[in-house]
Amino acid sequence: MAGLARGSARALLAALLASTLLALLVSPTRGRGGRDHGDWDESSLLPPLPPREDAARVARFVTHVSDWGALATISTLEAVRGRPFADVLSLSDGPPGAGSGVPYFYLSPLQLSVSNLQENPYATLTMTLAQTNFCKKHGFDPQSPLCAHIILSGTVTKVNETEMDIAKHSLFIRHPEMKTWPSSHNWFFAKLNITNIWVLDYFGGPKIVTPEEYYNVTVHWKMSCGDHLVQLHCIAEDTQAQGGKVIWSQSHSK
Repeated sequence: MAGLARGSARALLAALLASTLLALLVSPTRGRGGRDHGDWDESSLLPPLPPREDAARVARFVTHVSDWGALATISTLEAVRGRPFADVLSLSDGPPGAGSGVPYFYLSPLQLSVSNLQENPYATLTMTLAQTNFCKKHGFDPQSPLCAHIILSGTVTKVNETEMDIAKHSLFIRHPEMKTWPSSHNWFFAKLNITNIWVLDYFGGPKIVTPEEYYNVTVHWKMSCGDHLVQLHCIAEDTQAQGGKVIWSQSHSK
């Protein structure tokens, strides 16, 4: 009888755990990877994550709010030649509220990743919301798909003269320390020419987004500077000039 009771108890516990797990996986609740993914607090200065159903918009969002990413290249170091080599690089796709979707970098020939790129320009860039307060706030492990991250693959190239000012402004406004980095390191501006995109923001595997879908996303960001609400397009520098508090909201149109 005791064995039968223990068996019944185990069966009941297994049934309860199965139903709880199923609810967590399929329930589209706010803040748990379902529709709208939940919102950031205004104090975080970040807008709400787009609906997970819109993978292209999620990809653009993650790129824009990311200040750094892990860039994987093919190593030229003799000890690990031909093997994957990853490094963390600062980046920016534009001033706050005016992201273009293009990841820009400020690089030096002294960096190991740059040595790799000079021999083989192909690279893969990963960016994650783990660098914001979103995942910690909702209890998502950085590896969890609910802690949205994206993977961009393509080639890294120097920007041309026409794009130089855009890259410089995009990076220096979000990474002002770069202005003081020693000129003897021969810094230059580069970008990732995206050919493939994967979005991991929910269970069921990655979503594939084409570069055309990615760049065709139209996102409008709004900024509150003191008592003034303005539509923000490449005027993020006004935030510093006015010393106003930035509060982000998002509207979008297709």
